[in-house]
Amino acid sequence: MTAARTPRRIVAVNAGLGDPSSTRLLVDRLVEAVVGALDDGTGAGAVDVTVIDLRDLATDIARSMATGFAVDLVREALQRLYEADGLIVATPVFNASYSGLFKSFFDLVDVEKLGGTPVLLAATGGSPRHSMVLDHAMRPLFAYLRAIVLPTAVYAAAQDWAVAAGDTAALGDRIRRAAGELAAAVGRPSAPGVPAPEPERTENGVRSSAEDAGIANFARLLGQQP
Repeated sequence: MTAARTPRRIVAVNAGLGDPSSTRLLVDRLVEAVVGALDDGTGAGAVDVTVIDLRDLATDIARSMATGFAVDLVREALQRLYEADGLIVATPVFNASYSGLFKSFFDLVDVEKLGGTPVLLAATGGSPRHSMVLDHAMRPLFAYLRAIVLPTAVYAAAQDWAVAAGDTAALGDRIRRAAGELAAAVGRPSAPGVPAPEPERTENGVRSSAEDAGIANFARLLGQQP
């Protein structure tokens, strides 16, 4: 009998200010797609999802910025962030960048605690021209936080939501591709009780996986006798 796998913990951060919000709508679609990508029909792909709406934390974010440390709801939200297996982060575009609320929240993140966490970037805006925010603003921020930024980011302009005139099929394709990348990053932990494979031993020592890929192990080569 196969042991149940611990649910993958996905945390989504929504910086949308409206209610309803196009940014929250994008977050919900991304969450749904990630959960679907992790579901293999056996229950082994169970997912624990938390959505953090920053508009509800605005006061505590301001207090945390003023005091220099996270307080109350912000402290709880950050703990969720640190415990996540994967993140979805989404912001509306303000003045060609992420919102001030989004930046203020992530200014409170401990730079040591997101290291290695896969992050799916998303943003919404009125014009397709603002999609550059994903690369010129958001990627550098999460690179600084030492997170693993996934290759596919998702931007949704106002016209992407239009049923008749918008490019809804292309948006759906981007959502599915990005969700698949996040699911792949968090959904394949090593099976419990299965040891890592031993490296291959050769006549002159241990052969690494890098050598199998054609990359020379110079430390080993330099240590050989002529």
